[in-house]
Order: sequence, then structure tokens, then C-alpha cells
Amino acid sequence: MQMGKSIRLERIFNRNTGKTVIVPMDHGVSVGPIDGLVDMREAVGDMVKGGANAVLMQKGLVRCGHRMEGGDVGLIVHLSASTSLSPFPNAKVLVATVEDAIRMGADAVSVHVNLGDETESRMLKDLGEVASCAAGWGMPVLAMVYGRGPKVENEFAPEVVAHCARVGEELGADVVKVPYTGDQESFRRVVDSCCVPVVIAGGPKLDSTRDFIQMVSDSVEAGGAGLSVGRNVFQHKNRVNLVKVLSKVVHEDESVDSALEILGE
Repeated sequence: MQMGKSIRLERIFNRNTGKTVIVPMDHGVSVGPIDGLVDMREAVGDMVKGGANAVLMQKGLVRCGHRMEGGDVGLIVHLSASTSLSPFPNAKVLVATVEDAIRMGADAVSVHVNLGDETESRMLKDLGEVASCAAGWGMPVLAMVYGRGPKVENEFAPEVVAHCARVGEELGADVVKVPYTGDQESFRRVVDSCCVPVVIAGGPKLDSTRDFIQMVSDSVEAGGAGLSVGRNVFQHKNRVNLVKVLSKVVHEDESVDSALEILGE
């Protein structure tokens, strides 16, 4: 089964660099059909044109246009969900299975855990069980782990982010997704304490493209394995070219200034 997992990981990671550009598109369950995700065929098609390594979506969206003419992209099926309309929006539940993802031809699955939430114990249990099941099928698992709860004062604090990454690693994830800590030194400690690839989340939509690309560049220089960012990518006014320059930053060590010149900003 390890061979199967290795083959699937090579569909979402560049085999030469060991890094990835993932664009999550699972926001519809959480907040509805927001700008950039109204037409899913167009959205996925633009990510393919830009050269993203993978897209991430809920099971029902796969039929709406994952495989596109003129290109291909890795598929990660997200197994967790909650909505912003709930009184408990941070309480994620499983809404799909590893077997569902296999039937759809997925290259990986993902699970979301919010440490510190009142339902943390259930989310931890779900991640552990999904990781065990996925290991039996040779299916990689991406764990999105954030510190969100009454006791969490700052979800970007280095010690909180490091704890999140370690939880994902220790419960069996093959890739962990966490917020960027804000500086290379503290993020390097997060990466160094984790023996699986660490990718950064995008967080709230940023007003400055430079700030976003700088964050990606800094995270990679600190040892990160790339990014898994949604709104800051698919809502960008020039999203195809943005994905192209992000790929250059992640896979070719393109400088931030050069990336902005290519983007025309």
C-alpha cells in the first residue's frame, strides 16, 4: 500500500521539488457560492491553466468539473464540513469517506480539525480513524489543523501552530496544513518539528498581492512544502497568472519582485 500512497502523492506534489501549490475550493459548504466559485468548471479550469498541482473540494463538486480539457490537476476530496450558519461553525463533522474518494479517483483526502473547540475530541477521533482507514488503501491524508477555541488567544502564535502541525503528524497525516506564523524563524521551528510536509493556509483574503506572495516565499525559504490557499488565489483579479507565479515561487525559487513583474503588479 505504501507504493500506492507514493504514486498518489506524486500527483499532488512536484516530484522534482517535493513541493506543491494546492487550491482549496471547499468554501461553498461553509459560506455558500462566494465570488470565484460560482462557476466551478471555470474556476477549476483556471487553476489548471495556471499550473496548480492540486485542487481540493467536497465530494459533490467533483462531478462539476474536475478533469478539464487541455490539462490535468491532482484531486483532494475533503471529508469534513460545517457551515457559518451554525451556532458551532468550528465543529467539523465527517460527511464523506475514504472509500467515497477512491471511487471518485481522488489522489488524497483531507480532514479539518480545530484544536481548542468544544468538540475537539470528536474531530481528533475522526482524523485518527480516517488516517488508519486511508493507510489501508494507500491513500494520502492532508490534515488541516488550526487553533480555534475559547482558550486560543492567537491562532498564529508559533507555539499554537507548532502544536497544530504536531497533532496532524502524530495522528497519521501525510501532509499538514497550518497558518503561517508570520516570520521565517518561528515557522522554521514548526517545520523542523514535523517529519511530514507542512503547507501554509491563506487565512483571510489579503488586500496586497505582494504581501501574499511574500508570505508564500518566506514560508518556502523556511522549509515549508508550499501552500494550500483558496480565496487569495481564486478571488484574485488575475488568478490564472497568479497561480503561474506562485508555482514559480514555490518550485523555482522566483523572487517576489520578479513574480510581481511577471504578474504586472
